[in-house]
Amino acid sequence: MSEEKIIPYKIYLEESEMPRQWYNMRADMKNKPAPLLNKDTLKPITFEELQPVFCDELIKQELDEDTAYFDIPQEILDFYKMYRPAPLVRAYCLEKALGTPAKIYYKFEGNNTSGSHKLNSAIAQAYYAKNQGLKGVTTETGAGQWGTALSMASSYLGLDCNVYMVKCSYEQKPFRREVMRTYGASVTPSPSTTTEVGKRILEAHPGTTGSLGCAISEAIEAAGNKEGYRYVLGSVLNQVMLHQSIIGLETKAAMDKYGIDPDIIIGCAGGGSNLGGLIAPFMREKLLGNKDYRFIAVEPASCPTLTRGKYAYDYCDTGMVCPLSKMYTLGSGFIPSSSHAGGLRYHGMNSTLSQLYADGYMEATSVEQTSVFEAAQRFARVEGILPAPESSHAIKVAIDEALKCKETGEEKTILFGLTGTGYFDMFAYQRFNDGEMSDYIPTDEEIAAGLAGLPKIDL
Repeated sequence: MSEEKIIPYKIYLEESEMPRQWYNMRADMKNKPAPLLNKDTLKPITFEELQPVFCDELIKQELDEDTAYFDIPQEILDFYKMYRPAPLVRAYCLEKALGTPAKIYYKFEGNNTSGSHKLNSAIAQAYYAKNQGLKGVTTETGAGQWGTALSMASSYLGLDCNVYMVKCSYEQKPFRREVMRTYGASVTPSPSTTTEVGKRILEAHPGTTGSLGCAISEAIEAAGNKEGYRYVLGSVLNQVMLHQSIIGLETKAAMDKYGIDPDIIIGCAGGGSNLGGLIAPFMREKLLGNKDYRFIAVEPASCPTLTRGKYAYDYCDTGMVCPLSKMYTLGSGFIPSSSHAGGLRYHGMNSTLSQLYADGYMEATSVEQTSVFEAAQRFARVEGILPAPESSHAIKVAIDEALKCKETGEEKTILFGLTGTGYFDMFAYQRFNDGEMSDYIPTDEEIAAGLAGLPKIDL
């Protein structure tokens, strides 16, 4: 009789066990996501049409729906060694506090200077920009994790970095802004008066707190106006989700090493990069018919893209300068309330995840922010990590699922993504602790107004 393998509290892979390739879910999808469209011709976007905006190698990754695995360049693997492998943690203390028979695991991506999973793609995109001989990059950031990560990666590689930060986050999270500046990035609150699209948005919405859609528009315009610059994006695009697959590949390798098989996999959902990255290798098993995992995307009730949006072609940005993507959307003109989960305030969802959701491969739910912070506090008090507001959406639903197991007596294994830390989100925690946090759920009329602005496309 063989001895039962003892599972450590934290599971790390050895260097020899680390993934050396990224995984592209589209390669194994029978029903491929709809292509990006040129907003003027309404024809599938071409490599040449994307060249003024993105780096060449990133365009190839964005448009490739047949290559399952991409080799990770050695320079990026060397950078990953700074903070990877990230730990897979058994939440024993949380399980005990909940009194649940469920086994809860989380993949912790906050153990780097940027404080989140965003660095996984930031270094990749900065690397390809540097390899192309570019001078710098422009980008947007919501809560600031992506801007922080890109400023760190750009500094490492000697690139200039210009960040347009959603205005409400710029004001609420000054320390994250200062981390970006410490790494040499310039940071502009969006919408701003430094771009034509920013001026138009401010004229149409005076006093707006901004959105990711606004900031994307400004960053793209800025890149087009500076020779030797390209735009890079922290979520939404398939190239970003490809780089983030390192999260799921590491997680699955660690679980396979100890014979752990999750029943439920949960991730917070904004643009989709961390959710897609976490579920990628597990979704492959489901697509191939080998396993039947339950996937849950968790979004804020204030920006309910999957749960109340429409599956349609839409602009990826508020200024309507981007290509059209078929996705679950609330309309590019929809500007969410200034919730504290700035990284989830995006009107649309990644096209691959949208297709998977439409085809029934995963579920989605929306949660209100006061309940999210209650879950964050509960987690912090027993697990010793102060989670980011975005990550806490996944924590909330993981706790809910664990409590269901308590009621039924089922011993399910739950996995969720802890995408980052909340140590720069203390304004939000202060509002919660002082009892000043409120919940905002858009009305049906507000949702309808956003959807009314969808482009009229007959395909």
